Amino acid sequence: MSGLQDRVQDTKERFQDWMADRKDAKGGSGRLIVWLVVLYLLVALVVGMFWSQEPETFNVQASANTRAEEMGVQPVRGFTTTATLMKITETMLYKPGGYLSNDIFPPGVWLDNIPSWEFGVLVQVRDFSRALRKDFSRSQSQSTEDKDLEIAEPQLHFDGNSWLVPDSEGEYKRGLEALQSYLTRLSDPNEPTAQFYARADNLRQWLLDVETRLGSLSQRLSASVGQRRLNEDTGATPLPSEEEVRTPWTEVDDVFYEARGTSWALLHLMRAIEVDFQEVLEKKNALVGLRQTIRELEATQEALWSPVVLNGSGFGVFANHSLVLASYISRANAAILDLRELLAQG
Repeated sequence: MSGLQDRVQDTKERFQDWMADRKDAKGGSGRLIVWLVVLYLLVALVVGMFWSQEPETFNVQASANTRAEEMGVQPVRGFTTTATLMKITETMLYKPGGYLSNDIFPPGVWLDNIPSWEFGVLVQVRDFSRALRKDFSRSQSQSTEDKDLEIAEPQLHFDGNSWLVPDSEGEYKRGLEALQSYLTRLSDPNEPTAQFYARADNLRQWLLDVETRLGSLSQRLSASVGQRRLNEDTGATPLPSEEEVRTPWTEVDDVFYEARGTSWALLHLMRAIEVDFQEVLEKKNALVGLRQTIRELEATQEALWSPVVLNGSGFGVFANHSLVLASYISRANAAILDLRELLAQG
């Protein structure tokens, strides 16, 4: 009987020891998981700071020449502009961190400044790809659209926040492939179906779209301090004669970086336009006007030394970065208005 009791007691003690070991193992695993999560978040924080840097500007002529050498062709009219559009899109997709607007995991999901910058760039890519399809590549309104640009434009207009099946990056890369096909055909002297018409009326149409975009951004940037404005809408529904317009403080930096992205993309497109439309611009005495626009856009890309986008009152103690950026964008917009008028003259 005592032998049975000893075996029962021994079994009981073994079971208790086994349970204690399991508990210690779980506790150790739990602590390890916590430390791994903490380490992951710290690394993500450092990586996020690196990813939050805006891309530098690039030389459009040198970039186009490099692409031409890789393709084994000579740049023709329209080559620099198309190659610049592709380089802008590639920079948005392949910069440090890649395309962040559709990220769902840290650190990308935490960041909002660079996704706002990406949206500003993407709007200009979409606007110019549309202009390339409906204006620059066609000789007149009854001309047939280019077969590659028919693919590129809708691909670049795909939803920028889709992360799975299909993902935004994949769709934009297909748009780049179509642009590359157009550029290859454009550079081939034996392929007459791809054309680029550097005419004043085509350029004026695109500049009108740019003017509208910059005007809206200037208004949104200025609204960072809040203003009483007269209502300019004259629609069918009666509206108050004036209203207060203010950008919520949580969105001030988003609007700021969207404007920076827009200006960055436009700066390169304007530089490319100077190359491909030089003959037209000189004939219309509009080259100086374009260079003035470029000068104002260059000023929008000055380094932001503050760790945050300050939103002081207009004449207060602290700076208001949005108002400074709005000033440069308004001046660029005014230069574009003058440029369009020069292009309209005979």
